[in-house]
Amino acid sequence: MRQVFWCVLLRDLRLASRRRIDALLPLAFFIVALSLFPLGVGPEPKMLREIAPGIVWVCALLASMLSVGQLFAGDMADGSLEQMLLAPAPAVAVAAAKCAAHWLLTGLPLIVATPVVGLVFNLSTPALLALLASLVLGTPILSLLGALGAALTLGLRSGGMLLILVVLPLATPALIFGAGAVGMVEAGLSAAGHFSLLGALLVATSVGAPLATAAALRISTE
Repeated sequence: MRQVFWCVLLRDLRLASRRRIDALLPLAFFIVALSLFPLGVGPEPKMLREIAPGIVWVCALLASMLSVGQLFAGDMADGSLEQMLLAPAPAVAVAAAKCAAHWLLTGLPLIVATPVVGLVFNLSTPALLALLASLVLGTPILSLLGALGAALTLGLRSGGMLLILVVLPLATPALIFGAGAVGMVEAGLSAAGHFSLLGALLVATSVGAPLATAAALRISTE
């Protein structure tokens, strides 16, 4: 199982290195979308600080959805997905590797770019650190839920729209707690409760989402 996980993960990373423009599209969307908000709402520092956490989280969610729709589509089109599922190792290893590759290619770059965004929105250092911590806990949740939605809608007509309808309600708690943690820090209060809830969501999705994704992939390929 461990060998299959690493083989699929490294394979996806190599494929992404050959399609660098596609891999960088979510990051470009994230930065451009966030850069437009100060132009639209005005440069007032107080207002930008208040709206920054929610805007960053919404843009991170939408950026994740840009790439998750193709997480399994290419492998299904060329038949490699069926070969992976026929391997002796459990299908959950393939699902977990796909989720890990998606986070490394999408979630991690968003986290790295967040300090620059914090400067644009005039965030204080404690608030910026809280935002980074919330994204470290929350972006894997987005990747795990996105992979589940991609598996459920694989091969369906209007799959992109269905994917959004499936994932957005499931990802809403992570968005609320992630943005709320930064708001608590800005208010001078403890954000431990919000981080605890985010951690609990991460544990629950890490355990349940790969299993559900593997089951959905088997159903979609039958």
